[in-house]
Amino acid sequence: MGRLAGIARRKNKRAPMETLESADLSCASGVAGDLRGKPGNRQVTLLSTRDWQSACNELGDELLPWTVRRANLLIDQIDLPRAAGHIIAIGPSRLRTTMEVDPCSRMDEQAPGLRKALLADWRGGVACEVIEGGTVAVGDDVSIIE
Repeated sequence: MGRLAGIARRKNKRAPMETLESADLSCASGVAGDLRGKPGNRQVTLLSTRDWQSACNELGDELLPWTVRRANLLIDQIDLPRAAGHIIAIGPSRLRTTMEVDPCSRMDEQAPGLRKALLADWRGGVACEVIEGGTVAVGDDVSIIE
């Protein structure tokens, strides 16, 4: 069993990430108020604390803030699936993994070499679509259902 360690969204392209203690997830808008929340393959993005730590270690830097990655949900104490089609339960919500999130050149603007460090083994995170909405909060349980 894992836990939801962080929630973030951005309202516009290149806008700073806004961290939240709770958020509504829905099939119509992903994380409420997030730019990318439209229905589709990349509605909500998840990042594992283990993968983020590994990428930062590869850079030789101290741990950068996870919001540098620009993901929506930070997941702790559990490994994220490395394939499409898995169902992830976060509090009352259910997400289906759709694809690996490939890091863009914006990562190197944040920290030189970060893009390359995130490319290995899905470290950049996983994209999901919301299949069952609900309000999630930092500290909620996270589990892989299938």
